[in-house]
Amino acid sequence: MGQINKELMHKDAPIGVFDSGVGGLTVAREIMRQIPNEKIIYFGDTARVPYGSKSQKTVTRYSEQIVRFLRTFQVKTIVVACNTASAYALDTLEKDIDIPIVDVIKPGAKMATEVTRNGRIGVIATEATISSQMYTKYITNLNRSITIYEKACPLFVPLVEEGLWEDPVTDEIVRRYLTELIDIDIDTLILGCTHYPLIRSTLRRIIGDKVTLVNPAYETAVELRQLLSEMNILNEETPGLGSNQYQFYVSDKAEKFVRFANSIINYGILSAKTVNIEEY
Repeated sequence: MGQINKELMHKDAPIGVFDSGVGGLTVAREIMRQIPNEKIIYFGDTARVPYGSKSQKTVTRYSEQIVRFLRTFQVKTIVVACNTASAYALDTLEKDIDIPIVDVIKPGAKMATEVTRNGRIGVIATEATISSQMYTKYITNLNRSITIYEKACPLFVPLVEEGLWEDPVTDEIVRRYLTELIDIDIDTLILGCTHYPLIRSTLRRIIGDKVTLVNPAYETAVELRQLLSEMNILNEETPGLGSNQYQFYVSDKAEKFVRFANSIINYGILSAKTVNIEEY
């Protein structure tokens, strides 16, 4: 990580959160639950979703643009709430940035390493996250005796974004993807895309009760709270009425985003503004 400039960070400054679209809302939701006094500036790149099928160069360029946009709000830290962006762009972002940055891969990898009993961990994610092998790298660094089985599940994101969370089509696709992981007796499964917690009940039903599901969105919020506390920038005061605690921005289809966001976050998302992210 680049040199941190503590003068840029104030307790009442917002946290910047970004994702390729709506999946990162599962991370934002956990931050709202676990660190309720924090302000959030969320950006969803709905014009250019999905990131999972794009090249590292492209995802890195997109991520740099979004970070430049979030910095205009004087955010005190940035959460990369997208596994693909975490896998492809984190190294570049950390070199360029002078505030703390939190990704979603490391917290999930750490928790999976701690909870596995038989040392056989499955990872389901987008094609880009799987091809980066970042989960395997992080887990292996923590414990070389663990075996990791990775599986790309590219159809999960469009199913989630279409709202087909409880649907026979989703059941069938989940069953097809998970069959080989069930057969090799994993005892822990990392939901390596922030969309996947939204079909958690389907995943649970098909993978069975003996497998521990690790939700990196939850673990990321835990890590973020710890980081803010250690750096003494945790906001301990409740934002006042009318302070616009949560702000949402997208690159396209704001109305569709708001409908989706309100279906998973119970904090009254009244609006989202559209931004021409290519200007940043």
